[in-house]
Amino acid sequence: MSRTGHSILVGSTMLMPGFRFDWHEHPAHQLNWAEDGALTIGTAFGTWILPPSRALWIPAGVRHTTGSSRSATHMRSLLITADLVPWQVPTVIRVGPLLGPLLSYLASPLEPAPRARAEALLQDLLEPVPTTPIELPMPSSDRTARIASSLQADPADPRTLADWGRTVGASSRTLARLFVAETGLGFAEWRTRLRLTHALGLLASGTSVTATAHMVGYSTPSAFVSAFRRVTGTSPARYFTAE
Repeated sequence: MSRTGHSILVGSTMLMPGFRFDWHEHPAHQLNWAEDGALTIGTAFGTWILPPSRALWIPAGVRHTTGSSRSATHMRSLLITADLVPWQVPTVIRVGPLLGPLLSYLASPLEPAPRARAEALLQDLLEPVPTTPIELPMPSSDRTARIASSLQADPADPRTLADWGRTVGASSRTLARLFVAETGLGFAEWRTRLRLTHALGLLASGTSVTATAHMVGYSTPSAFVSAFRRVTGTSPARYFTAE
């Protein structure tokens, strides 16, 4: 890691496909960004898949996991002791044509004066993304967790809640109630978000929209794009740009 000024510590890490740092927290704020590939960051607030056009501000003390998606990922991680922004919850920010190079620049050896100017510019470029990140709270009871684990392994699994009930030994009504109580989402909406989180990893690794749609359980690309837009507020193409 290299230290910039007195308030920012910058680390650069190459994460192999599927690698994950277990649950942890930092006494400083953190800004995590994938220079290439995609990051998967989980918190109690939800799970985010972040392509290079997005970064995540993680306030000090927030427990989280960080890992790569389906491809090797070059992660820039900034630990920031200064209160540059007022956000008290994890916040997705836009990585545009200025912020990305600046994050890489801050990781390089710099003299004190250029470091100070770069830090001052960083604060000006921390802009929240107006689209909604895909949040995926996980169910916690034994039966719902078994369903979640199976769907994470195969998000295209088409089984209904009644089908799952016969597998885990519970009525569809009980499972529906548990999903709402444990995640705040109905089963159909929870499965949609799970499919979209998997889709982001595929898209970030270069898989086409059509192939991604079929791999995560949608019969047509248009149905996938419609679900993606409803949850995130934007299209898959726009999600992966800095616009």
